[in-house]
Amino acid sequence: MDGSNSGFNRIYRRFLNLLRPLEGLGPLGLRLFLGPIFILAGFNKLGSIEDVAAWFGNPDWGLGLPAPVLLAWLAALTEFLGGIALVLGLGVRLAVIPLMFTMAVAAVTAHWQYGWHALPEQTLTMPWEWRKDLIEEALVRKEKAVELLKEHGNYAWLTEAGNFTVLKNGIEFAATYFLMLLALLFTGGGRFLSLDYWVARRRGLLEN
Repeated sequence: MDGSNSGFNRIYRRFLNLLRPLEGLGPLGLRLFLGPIFILAGFNKLGSIEDVAAWFGNPDWGLGLPAPVLLAWLAALTEFLGGIALVLGLGVRLAVIPLMFTMAVAAVTAHWQYGWHALPEQTLTMPWEWRKDLIEEALVRKEKAVELLKEHGNYAWLTEAGNFTVLKNGIEFAATYFLMLLALLFTGGGRFLSLDYWVARRRGLLEN
C-alpha cells in the first residue's frame, strides 16, 4: 500500500511540475473574459453619465441611491480603469477590490429583488432561486408575446437571430463576476502572462 501511494505521489508531483509553467493561463482566461466586459460597461456609463446618475438617484424608476452623480462617476471609472488593469494584468489584486464592491452593490440594489436567474429558467439551474414566482410570470408573458408575434408578425424572420425571452434580471451575472474577481484577488494576474509578474520579478519579490 505504501509503495502504491509513493508511486502515485511521484506521478502527481510530476504532473504538477508540468502544469507549473502554465499556471498563468487560468488567471489570464479570467482577466481576458472580465476585462472587456468591464471596459465596455464603464465606457458606456462615461458616455451617458447624466442618464446613469439619473437612474441611480431616481426613487420611482431608478435605484434611489444617495449622491447619484458621485456614484455614477465612481462606478464608471471603476469599471473602465479596472477593466484595463485586468487586460494588462497590472495591479490586478488592487483593481479587483473596487470591482468586487461595484458588483456587490449592483447585485443588492439593482438585481436582488428579481432573484438569482438572469433569465426565466423553466428548469432551474441553481436550487437557491428565491423568486420562482417571477419565473412563472415571465414564462406566461413570453408565451403571450410569442402568440402575438405569430399572429401579427413574421415570426420566422423575427426569430432567425435567436428565440425571444423575457429578461428576469436577477443577480446571476453580478454574482458570477464577483466570484471570478474573488479568484483573481487570491491568484493575482498570473505567472508569466501579466505585467504584475514581470514587475515583481524585476523587483526581486518572487519566490523561486
